[in-house]
Amino acid sequence: MIDVFSPTLLWAIAGAILCLMELFVPTAFVEFMMGLSALLVAVISLFLPSFSLQMVLWLVFSVLLVVASRRFLSPKRSSLELGDDTEGRTLTTIPPGETGRVLYEGNSWAARCSDETTAIAPQEKVYIVDRQGNTLIVIPQKLLNS
Repeated sequence: MIDVFSPTLLWAIAGAILCLMELFVPTAFVEFMMGLSALLVAVISLFLPSFSLQMVLWLVFSVLLVVASRRFLSPKRSSLELGDDTEGRTLTTIPPGETGRVLYEGNSWAARCSDETTAIAPQEKVYIVDRQGNTLIVIPQKLLNS
């Protein structure tokens, strides 16, 4: 007869519950990975009777699986995460090779002209072509039209 309070059965039930919870309360696979860890510990508990050591193994396996899932399942992010709008307006003069301020999507950003020899006047329409850290790389509309 199966002992209702056997660690193996408890770990298996906990693992199944955690895996099923991921279906109803999505947590980016955290619950699922913790459930897999519990199922792994259920198998190990057949050979390792110490419950405190089982708890430590479950914690270690959970952390390792969550970190591994982040590494392999998370989408690759590009360095350029600008919105769909690529137009802005200069707030200050952008001297050649230096930074000024641009209004982009309702916020003021530091900006530099992509052409290091061109100055951009205030209140001029610009297009955002890149981003380096918190500095936008812009090109003036007049440069595109010529």
